[in-house]
Amino acid sequence: MSSRDDNAGPTSRSTSIVHACTDEATISEGVVAAVEAIRHGGLVVMPTDTVYGIGCDAFDASAVSALLAAKGRDRQVPPPVLVPGPATVDGLATEVPAYARALIDAFWPGPLTLVLRAQASLLWDIGETHGTVALRMPDHPVALAVLRAVGPMAVTSANRTGQVAATTAADAQDQLGMAVAVYLDAGPSSASAEALPSTILDCTGAEPRVLRAGALSQEAVDGVVAELVAAAAAAQADERRAYDEALAAAERARRREEASRARAADPRRNAPRIAGARRRS
Repeated sequence: MSSRDDNAGPTSRSTSIVHACTDEATISEGVVAAVEAIRHGGLVVMPTDTVYGIGCDAFDASAVSALLAAKGRDRQVPPPVLVPGPATVDGLATEVPAYARALIDAFWPGPLTLVLRAQASLLWDIGETHGTVALRMPDHPVALAVLRAVGPMAVTSANRTGQVAATTAADAQDQLGMAVAVYLDAGPSSASAEALPSTILDCTGAEPRVLRAGALSQEAVDGVVAELVAAAAAAQADERRAYDEALAAAERARRREEASRARAADPRRNAPRIAGARRRS
């Protein structure tokens, strides 16, 4: 690993550029460089709230192929897609379960990746997805700035398959080298101590299923789902109570109507009165 001054601004290693993102000005410069590279089909390495990620425009099939090659991964393991916010979800996924939306509300931005059913109209090729897409919103200002400028990005951990996940830009550069156009160096990732990736949940079924344990605990996920189930049960009970009350009210109205008709049909009430008739004493 070659040494470098993290405060010296952009440095280069052959065709790769490293931007030290240490303050607002250098972050802005780095983001501009990364966005330019992405728009030209290049790969970038950027920090996230878990480990460093290598990414590209999710709608650029050639760039996605280059990403998989740099990673040493085939199309059978497509990369997740990072998004700038929850509003992007419905443009990429369909049939999003209520529990998935609750998890998004609770843990995005954060270390949670949700596998959802992909929109059939998506014009992209990120690998053999089998009609699904893995979505995450990272909790890192540099990553979010790039995503807001570019849109959805195919991003996976910045390491060769089978190697330790990179928790610094230098670690990523040692593994990926010149395959990456721009490295955004924001210092060690928050996951450096344990290098935990995001937790991945399959949300295509009736309940979430853990595909990969990660930075977000099973207990945290279960807590949100349990709250949602309890709220749904309470709502169902309220709906049933309202239905029963409406049914009872309808039955009371029916009985009053029957009683009214019975009184109207009573011959004693309908008998003609004889003029001049007097009551017997």
